[in-house]
Amino acid sequence: MSLGTDPLEALEIPDETTVEEHDLVTDGDVVVGGQSTIEFGVRGRNVLAGERVTFGGDIEAEGDCRLDLLDDVAGNVLVGEDAYLGERVHIAGRLMVSGDLDIGDDVDIEEGFEANGWIVIRNPVPTLVFYFIVLSQLLRLGEDEAADELAETLQGESPNDPLIIPRNATVSDDAWRVSTPADIGSSCRIHGNIRARSIDLGEDNNVFGSLRARNDIVVGSGTRIHGDVTTRNGEVVIEEGARVLGDVSCKDLLLEQGALVDGTMRARGEMRIHRDNFGRDAE
Repeated sequence: MSLGTDPLEALEIPDETTVEEHDLVTDGDVVVGGQSTIEFGVRGRNVLAGERVTFGGDIEAEGDCRLDLLDDVAGNVLVGEDAYLGERVHIAGRLMVSGDLDIGDDVDIEEGFEANGWIVIRNPVPTLVFYFIVLSQLLRLGEDEAADELAETLQGESPNDPLIIPRNATVSDDAWRVSTPADIGSSCRIHGNIRARSIDLGEDNNVFGSLRARNDIVVGSGTRIHGDVTTRNGEVVIEEGARVLGDVSCKDLLLEQGALVDGTMRARGEMRIHRDNFGRDAE
């Protein structure tokens, strides 16, 4: 994971991320910026959340789980290794920890907790906040190599990219709303309308909702969008084999050969259709 900028300045959804019933499921780590609302449950390798994050279901972490100040979980928290809970965290269900538990003041666990390792009651360092303060300082000093090493240390030995949800985001069955760019990998299954500054989708995704951005939108090969695609100021690119089951509205539009749009196409600027392998575009 290369980090030339603040990693919480984009919604990053790695390959093969899915929404299964009421859970957001990924093979890698889950990192959630502060003051976000995640109406799903979450399943991942390590789960790290900033301050004042709300989860609408269970959290299942194969590795560690770190929840910062005033986080709220509507279900259970199941942790395969160690857990770190900051001050005034609320868990509506039960907390089960296979390793050690580091817990802050005024933590409320309604159905009790169980830890197989050491239990330490104190105010643990808000790890996610500390990590990004250090990372931001490295980037500001131009120490990109050191920043990359720090990111790799956090990621550990996982071969999978992390799922990153930026600050002040809202994620639900209705909509994924962020004020940052959204970068979505391949072979994902996403429920909800996606609202972002710009949107870049990889190949063979299934999005059960619409796409709306202020800037460019790219719909990768084989991806299916069950809704409209709209951008205020940018270009929409629909790659070969992709299909939009709705309308497309944009400034400029590029359709690759084999791309399909079931609804109306509106482009205030150029509309191009790529027809062959020789690089010629047709109006």
